[in-house]
Amino acid sequence: MKITINEDLKRERQKCTFNVEELTNFIDGGIQKTEARRKVESFFLSDPRLKDDVPMEYLSHKERYEHAVRKSCVLFKKITEWQEQDDGSGGSMDLYQALLGGLLGSAIINDGTPFAVHYVMFIPTIMGQGTMEQQGDWVGRAFSNQIIGTYAQTELGHGTFIRGLETTCMYDPSTEEFVLNSPTLTSYKWWPGGLGHTCNYAVVVAQLYTQGKCHGIHPFIVQLRDEETWMPLPGIKIGEIGSKFGMNSTNNGYLAFDNVRIPRINMLMKNAKVLKDGTYQKSLSDKLTYGTMIFVRVAIVRDLVVNYLAKAAVIATRYSAVRRQSERKPGEREPQILDYQTQQYKLFPVIATSIAFRFAATWLWTVYNEVTSQLEQGDMERLPELHAMACCLKAVGTADAAVGVTTCRLACGGHGYMNNSNLPNTYAMTTATETYEGENTVLLLQTARYLMKAFQDAKSGMELTETVKYLNNFKNLRRLNWTTDLKCMANAFTQVAGSLIEKCYFSINLLVKSGVPHEDAWNQTSIQLTRATDAHCRAFVINAFIATLQKVQLSSELKLVLTQLAELICVHWILIKLGDFLQFSNLKPSDVHSVQTLLEDSLKRLRPNAVGLVDSFDMRDEILSSPLGAYDGNVYERLINEANKSPLNKEPVNESFHKYLKPFLKSNL
Repeated sequence: MKITINEDLKRERQKCTFNVEELTNFIDGGIQKTEARRKVESFFLSDPRLKDDVPMEYLSHKERYEHAVRKSCVLFKKITEWQEQDDGSGGSMDLYQALLGGLLGSAIINDGTPFAVHYVMFIPTIMGQGTMEQQGDWVGRAFSNQIIGTYAQTELGHGTFIRGLETTCMYDPSTEEFVLNSPTLTSYKWWPGGLGHTCNYAVVVAQLYTQGKCHGIHPFIVQLRDEETWMPLPGIKIGEIGSKFGMNSTNNGYLAFDNVRIPRINMLMKNAKVLKDGTYQKSLSDKLTYGTMIFVRVAIVRDLVVNYLAKAAVIATRYSAVRRQSERKPGEREPQILDYQTQQYKLFPVIATSIAFRFAATWLWTVYNEVTSQLEQGDMERLPELHAMACCLKAVGTADAAVGVTTCRLACGGHGYMNNSNLPNTYAMTTATETYEGENTVLLLQTARYLMKAFQDAKSGMELTETVKYLNNFKNLRRLNWTTDLKCMANAFTQVAGSLIEKCYFSINLLVKSGVPHEDAWNQTSIQLTRATDAHCRAFVINAFIATLQKVQLSSELKLVLTQLAELICVHWILIKLGDFLQFSNLKPSDVHSVQTLLEDSLKRLRPNAVGLVDSFDMRDEILSSPLGAYDGNVYERLINEANKSPLNKEPVNESFHKYLKPFLKSNL
């Protein structure tokens, strides 16, 4: 294997007009955070026990799971080692997120870890919904891995509509116990990560019955397996759901109950409570129980959408700088495919989208932490806005990420189709996010409910929250003349969002006035509502990008490149939704040429910095796990090396020749 840098990549890096390390530090949140991240990566990725002797795609389904469990055990032992020597600069929860949902975790177990839900949902649910006493009983055991838990909410017949869950949990005051049952086939819990064979405890979401009345869904801690033998406990039906499109190391499972009894104190009672005699004490707000789901949606945007897009962009951009193809001018050397405008149009918007959602995710993460603190004080004023933005950013971000990753795969031609490119696996992991933790269409409609209420509030003259304030003045912006600058384009996104929201509002009200029940009117307007939510989300992302550029202190060279990326994502999204902008913004047909021209100019301006931009994502080769995207650019040598890892290449003649092929050839058919 060569260790020299490919000459084309060398030249690309020499052309870069900004300081790559400055952008890396900015993305990480400062020089110290970059240093801390690199230190953590070196600590974990240097351990030979966490490396694969045989690529995972050559293992059987059973072997993949067993391999993932072995590596997970090593991984979490190393977390303890790290915490013992760490100075605290890394941040404990940031480390868990990096290892479970971020880039570092994907480098160690690229098909998902069966321990993920234990840290991402089981522990946060107990911390968020358990009393101090319950946290004392459970969190320490969970963090020290004395028990492994999962979060069992989704059922075979019910997913996003959690009020329709069928699992029952009935209180028996004579024994001070709850009795869990799965009354139907569709009430089987289905999908929880790690549930199949990894976890021995679960937070189970079930319909609470006490004193003859149903009080809706509540969370309960349930032991599933014996702590010594790991055998399922009496009344527990449990197993793995089977092979999937991706994430086959996650060990998703099914679960059903047959008169399973648990102590009363196993109901998480920070909010609602059941007293010894069965008396039910209602929570101050049923919204408090949705904290875990909001947290996971925030984490998906922050750790998965941004990182999967960035990873795909690094692989495809570096490959495009090395790959040469076709004879553009007779007698000249084949050009780098990165010089083709069509290739730039595939890749540069992916880079811009990754950075745009990174800025939006920063806002979301900040607000999530603020709202969580306010909830502790009983202040729920900003919770609806957080919920609405978490829903739409998760929905739009994951959809864009899936499209972006597959675009990068297509940009790599046939080599991108190979599993060892890591683009198929990255796509499988990305598209999974479009359905878990809330199916995207349902989430768009949840945000739409918030937007309809906000528009009603705007009509009533009420004060609006930060993300919907534009509903007070979006119509005034249409009087302005079109100029292809960031301020004008950002205004156009606001005009489109406001107009689509207004259109939905009046469509629903018109149907209701004509005698259509509100629920039917909502359903008949639902396509428009998803469009309006998508527009609202994109307006937010664009404005978050511009606001970030206005407030950060960066070199003029870097600020210029980031501004060019902001311009690119604006014109890219405008041209995709051109009909909406012509109909609802101050963009006129005669202005479209200026938008197309800016798109082409943006690609040309960004071309010298393409490799520098993806280098600034600072992803180690182990994280990229792709011969197409390695830092040295030695694509073809690495592809041959990967091919030779195939078990079929361990012997010159496969046994199938003697068993089947030779007799067939001799059969004189």
